[in-house]
Amino acid sequence: MAPHYCHPNNMLFTTVLFLVITTSLSSAALIPTPNHGRSFQQCFYSHHSNNHTQVVIPRNSPLYSPLLNSSIRNNRFLNSSYHSLSKPEFIVNPTRESHIQATIICVKRSGFQVRTRSGGHDYEGLSYSSSTHQKFVLVDLSNFRSIEVDIENETAWVETGATLGELYYRIAEKSRVHGFPAGSCPTVGVGGHFSGGGFGTIFRKYGLAADRVMDARIVDANGEIMDRNSMGEDLFWAIRGGGGASFGVILAWKVELVPVPEIVTIFSVSRIVEQGGVQVFQKWQNVSHNLPKKLFLHAVIKPNNGTIQFVFVGLFLGRVKELLPLMEERFPELGLAAESSQEVSWIQSVMYFAGFAVNNISSKALLNRTSTFDGFFKAKSDYTSEPISGLGLEGLFKRVLEQESSMLILTPYGGRMGEIPDSETPFPHRRGYIYKIQYIVTWDTEEETSLHMRWIRELYEYMAPYVSKAPRAAYYNYRDLDLGRNGKNDDSYERARIWGLKYFNGNFDRLVRVKTAVDPSNFFWNEQSIPVLASH
Repeated sequence: MAPHYCHPNNMLFTTVLFLVITTSLSSAALIPTPNHGRSFQQCFYSHHSNNHTQVVIPRNSPLYSPLLNSSIRNNRFLNSSYHSLSKPEFIVNPTRESHIQATIICVKRSGFQVRTRSGGHDYEGLSYSSSTHQKFVLVDLSNFRSIEVDIENETAWVETGATLGELYYRIAEKSRVHGFPAGSCPTVGVGGHFSGGGFGTIFRKYGLAADRVMDARIVDANGEIMDRNSMGEDLFWAIRGGGGASFGVILAWKVELVPVPEIVTIFSVSRIVEQGGVQVFQKWQNVSHNLPKKLFLHAVIKPNNGTIQFVFVGLFLGRVKELLPLMEERFPELGLAAESSQEVSWIQSVMYFAGFAVNNISSKALLNRTSTFDGFFKAKSDYTSEPISGLGLEGLFKRVLEQESSMLILTPYGGRMGEIPDSETPFPHRRGYIYKIQYIVTWDTEEETSLHMRWIRELYEYMAPYVSKAPRAAYYNYRDLDLGRNGKNDDSYERARIWGLKYFNGNFDRLVRVKTAVDPSNFFWNEQSIPVLASH
């Protein structure tokens, strides 16, 4: 890949790097002061002699708040008083790779920390805020949105600030019979999504987004740009599911496209308790993970006018005439009929799962980077290896009815996910799990925050007997600080292991070894970053 703006001034960059090294300044030892802020700007401008006032944006700039808030997807983090969250001292809005290299070098010299944001969907806001008082610089990667689709070789280079919607649209521009197995929310940035795993409606057929990554470009803690060949297989393994922000700044991914039929089928069936919904859901628990790979059928549980509503939404990589007899044979209780199904193109199915009206809106809507959600939310996750018992469901439904703005999204596993070894990438939740649960609660005002946070934590505690154990598994892309966090001055392996095993299980130790090798000073730190070994 050779992006059009990738022309760093290598001589000047080397000079800056030399100056940083020869000053022997340790970022861990520095406590940033206002002078360090000036030092950061001066260092950056020494690397880029042209006017870059819209690249490095200080807090007092009129550009600061609009840019910071542009990709905050959860109002819990709009108010910096929440959990005493800190905002960045500077936002770097780079337009070329050398801007990012200079930022890393100058952040280290000035004693700041660094955080990176591609789409802003971090569930705990860690890509743009901090719960510590350590000052930091935010690298906003929204300008890095180039997508180069190569249909002949069935690959694409995707820059880290591009959204899933933009990627899907660009693929569909070139082909009606190619797709990519990633998430359904079009405003999610590929930078974080791919590096945490990334699942979607065709992952039972093709695996995760991370499973289809062929190459990557990353800026490491020394400000150097590396690809798969130069970074080595250990680091390449780590960033495909272990969270790229622990290891560097992801610049771009090379991904393998997958074949999809020209016509696919989408469908939805809704049942409430009084319509036998509980019985249908119990059957779903037993069959959804055993259905053919080309059939995805997830379930949504939510309160509705004093009862529980079950919504079963599916995608079939084929025609209705093939789907209906299959469902009649494998899942007749659902009662799927032709009128509940619709044949569409793959890109229309993407629109459907993104919440758009398939027949009335152009696929260009996928290019809109503005989220339609404007509120507060908290989410948590679980994995199950066996169906939840009737008694367990009874207590679950009782608690869901207590919270009208709650929802559970249950995603079936099996298929290709059960064929890929747990250690193939850092994402370990594959063979042996039948479905994943995402618990979500939303609200409208800051005053309601404590009430809703307490509700979802109590629900999570209630579910403990019915989900995975030792460890209780969780999905890294549904980041949850309730599971544990790194302290301000305590990044010990044992402390991080509490949450690390939940996300990565047996892959956590390898991630720690890779982190220690490539970032021994722990420069890329956040509340749930991979730690370094104590001897380093």
